[in-house]
Amino acid sequence: MKNNSVNVRKLMTDLLFMVIGATLTAVATKYVYDPSGLVTGGVSGLSIITRSVCARYLGREFPLWLSSIVFNIPIFLFAMKVLGGRSILRTAFVWLLLTAELFFLPEISFIPDNLLLVAIYGGILMGAGSGLLLQSRATSGGSDLLGESLHRKIRSVSVGRLIQIVDGIIVAMGLLTFGVEHTLYAMISVFIMGKVIDLVLNQGKSAKMATIISDENELIASEIMSTLDRGVTGLNGRGMYTGKDKRVLICICSNKDLVSIKDIVKKYDPRAFLVVGSVTEALGEGFVEEWN
Repeated sequence: MKNNSVNVRKLMTDLLFMVIGATLTAVATKYVYDPSGLVTGGVSGLSIITRSVCARYLGREFPLWLSSIVFNIPIFLFAMKVLGGRSILRTAFVWLLLTAELFFLPEISFIPDNLLLVAIYGGILMGAGSGLLLQSRATSGGSDLLGESLHRKIRSVSVGRLIQIVDGIIVAMGLLTFGVEHTLYAMISVFIMGKVIDLVLNQGKSAKMATIISDENELIASEIMSTLDRGVTGLNGRGMYTGKDKRVLICICSNKDLVSIKDIVKKYDPRAFLVVGSVTEALGEGFVEEWN
């Protein structure tokens, strides 16, 4: 019964993340990248190129939501054949929601002429949206889904490299359509987007690892556990220079706890050896306690 409750709560959280992520992606595409002509790859970038080309040479614009349907349908059909319908269910939901939002969101123009600001805030919005989607094990479709599907057919090339190739072709098309300046700003936006995605995915998971070598290891470990409520692991070690056995303490902690740990170590042994390292992800009691 408890597992069912946890699963339902996790599903509701994922749905919330998918809705927010799709909305941020739609806002970034419609209100930031499209008006400024910044092409960052993916189906959204291809839709922006199509809209501009149709307006320039045909005298009428091709709506973003319609481009999303036209370009994504063959990708989804290919992915269903290769990956199976069940594996792309969440991505299909996000794509339908994103397409609907591109259709229903009102036409509002509030983008400044400063392309640098556009690139920065577009990268933040798109990165936050993509990060939340990845957090909920979904994407908005497009090049991510195509790259994953192509990898099943071309095993010698990684998924990441295939996505880079697809996005690279789209960015090159954007270069021909909007010029060098817009493409360079788009590259800045892609860089910011990647940093924000990492920030969202690692939020609450990163930590610090304190490694302590001291003759007062019992006192140090006892105070860390009692005052900070952090677990400490003692490993048997040997100083290769002195030949003496040493107890090595390892403590995974937060940035805030690290200050107190330094004070505790200094209090009991000012000559202790303390090494601090960064932990990319910490799962378990005291950190992220529900594994995905």
